[in-house]
Amino acid sequence: MEFKTTDLCDDHADSLQICDMEFRSFGNKTSFSGKIETVNVFEDNVLVVEALENVPEGSVIVVDGCGSKGCALLGDRLAGIAESRKLAGIIINGYVRDSAELAKMNVGILALGTYPLKSKKAGTGERNSVLHFGGVDWKPGEYVYADEDGVITSKQSLL
Repeated sequence: MEFKTTDLCDDHADSLQICDMEFRSFGNKTSFSGKIETVNVFEDNVLVVEALENVPEGSVIVVDGCGSKGCALLGDRLAGIAESRKLAGIIINGYVRDSAELAKMNVGILALGTYPLKSKKAGTGERNSVLHFGGVDWKPGEYVYADEDGVITSKQSLL
């Protein structure tokens, strides 16, 4: 379903949270929305892979990588999992790699930038917890809407 975050803000401003971070778009989809699934990690993407393989179709995985530039938390292989499982998107407070390949994938991918080094594989972190970054409380089960104008969240579906 098509939407514009600007229109959603006009109609629902009092019930939204608006992310104040400036993400770069890496996937082929620049507009996406869905139920939030969360992953909290630091330079380790094992739980990101677990989420990609297990969340429901149409979900948006929100990853808090603490903004660390020590490694990329997502590359072409993991984005391929998201695309094949028909996830709506991935929002990362961190970095990605394989950007040329990500641009061809039919999934929304927002991140801070690119970094060529892969992550650690220790399996540390947490899933399904409330995350706090960009002035937003990212809560599993709530809804996120992202497009060229920004990223907003809502307790209920707006579409």
